Amino acid sequence: MAGAYDDRDGFIWMDGALVPWRDANVHILSHALHYASSVFEGERCYGGKIFKSREHSARLLESGRLMDMPIPLSVDELEAAKAAVLEANKLHDAYVRAVAWRGAGEDMGVAASRNKVRVAVAAWEWGAYYGDAKMQGAKLDIAKWKRPSPETIPTAAKAAGLYMICTMSKHAAEAKGCSDALFMDWRGYVAEATGANVFFVKDGEVHTPLADAILNGITRQTVISLLRDMNVTVHERHIMPEELPGFQQCWLTGTAAEITPVGQIGEHHFQVGQLTRDIASAYEAHVRA
Repeated sequence: MAGAYDDRDGFIWMDGALVPWRDANVHILSHALHYASSVFEGERCYGGKIFKSREHSARLLESGRLMDMPIPLSVDELEAAKAAVLEANKLHDAYVRAVAWRGAGEDMGVAASRNKVRVAVAAWEWGAYYGDAKMQGAKLDIAKWKRPSPETIPTAAKAAGLYMICTMSKHAAEAKGCSDALFMDWRGYVAEATGANVFFVKDGEVHTPLADAILNGITRQTVISLLRDMNVTVHERHIMPEELPGFQQCWLTGTAAEITPVGQIGEHHFQVGQLTRDIASAYEAHVRA
């Protein structure tokens, strides 16, 4: 499958039925388009099995709850929808996108409680998110924007509105020849990349930002568990940007990113070292087990 995302063959599941890909449309006055009332999940299917699929489905429902837009489906119903999409499109290795949003209805202001919450699931083939950086090490810019306080927005939700500064920061990074950008949070601590969590290595031990103002990624949690199974010490803590020169290795984690080594953040350089290669191999084996 290739080409623009609105002009492809295949099927997308929408509100209980499979519809032809090109017909999976929404009205221009959908509330989500105007007010970002949308949540989503990104998932990867390996060999016909979505990795941690039920955890993703549960997180989508929780994101909807946090955004005050209850999603009218159960985990089992979401699982059935994802299975139907993969079967209809004859996909075995794929990226799966489940999304829920407030559609068009009686309300067209900030409040939208009378507008139906709609749900869709799409899937497509998608290779390495960072391209060649998967092997060579990504180059990251440092974003000018800050991750907000949980007092300003539900940071535990995988919500579309939280990605606005991600898009702007990634565009700015790409203009500088970088693959991505690293955020600090509103306190000045190292936070995450535009769509991935970040890990650092110093003297054989791993350090990763505490998930108190960022999404606690499912891949992040998986990697921490794998590292501890490998008897590697993992510190989940606040990390100051002044610490970056003291780290020897760095990688990003996420469903799309999987495990991508980082070679540079701003002026700071990192090795694509043995621990980075080991955890990448362990993760690849784990998701395909």
